[in-house]
Amino acid sequence: MLVSSAAMSAQQEGPKAEVFAGYSYVRMNASGSPGFDMNGGSASFSFNPMSSFGLVGDFGGYDVGRIGGVSVDGVVYSYLFGPKLAHRSRSGRFTAFAQALFGGAYATEGAFGQSMSENAFAMTVGGGLDLNATSHIGVRVIQAEYLMTQFFSQTQNNARFSAGVVFRF
Repeated sequence: MLVSSAAMSAQQEGPKAEVFAGYSYVRMNASGSPGFDMNGGSASFSFNPMSSFGLVGDFGGYDVGRIGGVSVDGVVYSYLFGPKLAHRSRSGRFTAFAQALFGGAYATEGAFGQSMSENAFAMTVGGGLDLNATSHIGVRVIQAEYLMTQFFSQTQNNARFSAGVVFRF
């Protein structure tokens, strides 16, 4: 009984769920055009059936702004899902994680009196570091990811960086 209760308590370390909300910066590298910056936000929910393994749903929205000096009225939304592996320090002061998320992105763009929109495949691979203020609240210091999208029959190799607040339950 002692062995099984020790194993059960080890599996119950860590939160059952986490909610993240924060700022996101995306460097979009579109084929055949200059790269451009997008600013916005992202939010994610992670259900953690085990201390070191979670299932993530991630949603983001980013404003296009300017492309090559031209003002563009555009927005990109992402909706991604997948697994997350986490390493929680023994002291509980930090959590490092890696994740691979798959799903889609939706873009709208308006420039020169033209308007276009498209849904596309998207994926991210990366990780981050949370500093835990308490057992229920943390600060996501950095989340850095490769973000691949496939808009207009071309692949874009992008980078996404996020930071914000994490709530644990």
